[in-house]
Amino acid sequence: MKNLDLSLYLVTDKSDDEEKFLKTIEEGIKGGVSVVQIREKTAETLDFYNLALKVKKITEKYNVPLIINDRVDIALAIDAEGVHVGQSDMPCDVTRKLIGDDKILGISASTVDEAQKAEKDGADYIGTGAVFPTATKDDAPSVTIDELKEVVKSINIPVVAIGGINLDNAHQLVDTGIAGLSVVSAIMSSDNPKKSSEKLLKIFNG
Repeated sequence: MKNLDLSLYLVTDKSDDEEKFLKTIEEGIKGGVSVVQIREKTAETLDFYNLALKVKKITEKYNVPLIINDRVDIALAIDAEGVHVGQSDMPCDVTRKLIGDDKILGISASTVDEAQKAEKDGADYIGTGAVFPTATKDDAPSVTIDELKEVVKSINIPVVAIGGINLDNAHQLVDTGIAGLSVVSAIMSSDNPKKSSEKLLKIFNG
């Protein structure tokens, strides 16, 4: 594997205040965020490209991998470390061919079958959720903690849990065998992203 630390995986949420957006990401990294994924479902291509370049400057400074959600073209254009795709995006095996073997490939999977297929098709890790109700992705399928454990057991690649994870419920995921917590609002909407990141990591690492 690509020696990937997934323990605190930040997925960004769209913001109209770019300066605050970038500062939040940097503060999160200072607090222990180990991977950053940019998710911009509605952005125009040029806007996404320019924003991704700005985020990449920050992630490179701290040697943190940058993952682009869905947009293989943007990931290749800015030479991001990887791509994350969902079940309704480009198929995993096709995405792997496009990005090559050296880039990180993450796949969203909410069932054992989806996770096993993703592993077979070349995924490096799985994102499974939503484990708790979430406002940032209202179309996400819900996954119980028992189902999450089943996904973890069924594959040999790491799994990160996503969906509504925050400081109040993260402890429920500690003994599930996951490789990390994937969060959006718990950091992006925090008044103190650095401190929130530190606390989430502390919970996860026990």
